[in-house]
Amino acid sequence: MSRIQANLLLLVAAAIWGGGFVAQSTAMKSIGPFWFIGLRFAVATIVVLPFVWMENKKTTQPMTSRNWVSFVLIGVALFGGAATQQLGLLTTTVTNSSFITGLYVVFVPLIAVIFMRRSPHWIIWPAALMALCGIYLLSGGSFSHLTIGDFLTVICALFWAAQITLAGSAVNETGRPLGISATQFAVTAVLALAVAIAIEPISISVIRAALGEILYVGIFSSGLAFALQIIGQRYTTAPQAAIFLSSEALFGASLGTLLLGETMGPLGYAGCALMFSAMLAVELVPELVRRRGAAA
Repeated sequence: MSRIQANLLLLVAAAIWGGGFVAQSTAMKSIGPFWFIGLRFAVATIVVLPFVWMENKKTTQPMTSRNWVSFVLIGVALFGGAATQQLGLLTTTVTNSSFITGLYVVFVPLIAVIFMRRSPHWIIWPAALMALCGIYLLSGGSFSHLTIGDFLTVICALFWAAQITLAGSAVNETGRPLGISATQFAVTAVLALAVAIAIEPISISVIRAALGEILYVGIFSSGLAFALQIIGQRYTTAPQAAIFLSSEALFGASLGTLLLGETMGPLGYAGCALMFSAMLAVELVPELVRRRGAAA
């Protein structure tokens, strides 16, 4: 596979994820957030299971109880991210959600600094400041204009960052990325359905009304896009992969405007641009510095 083809696969994956924000938003017109999360990740679990079976055939290292505990904790973090993102979409726009969620790229190294005592790359601090300024501009120049949904989405980005950090450690230890995916999907589905049964009404007609969105995010966002990412990243460079995958936020905002008629003022667009720049800086600058040092 050529690098151009690989980058196109990553672009398709980002577009699918961007469309997922729209599907998550429109689903709320028909179904409660926790039923949606539970059903979505139940579908995702089923989609990933065949790939887990193939992975298990190739992996000889046995799973330990410690590994299973880490897998479950990853699922709890994923549930926290999915829940806060879905609840946030009740009161924020797809555009805001897609860009604020993308800040997990900035939060991941910050978590490593705070909880793992790792020395950060210098770009982390200006990127964090850029992200904060981006949120400020997204609010129209006043944090008081941010909705509850915006604040929930910031929390969502923190959960995503925790999930990515835990998953990265677990993958290095077990070599089972698909096993981690299936487990975290299953844990999220169980937790969400437990909450949904307790607090949200449900009926067959409600599920039928949101079935398109459930299947889209379950099959395409969690299944197909994940596979495209795995394949694409094998045949391209890390900086190029970062650029194409980060375009998820741009696709989310564009589709929100095109399909849902969302709009924002000039300050909002400036804030989106600043946050997107922070995401790219965190991904690209360390890699470019490393390559320049290796070349020297």
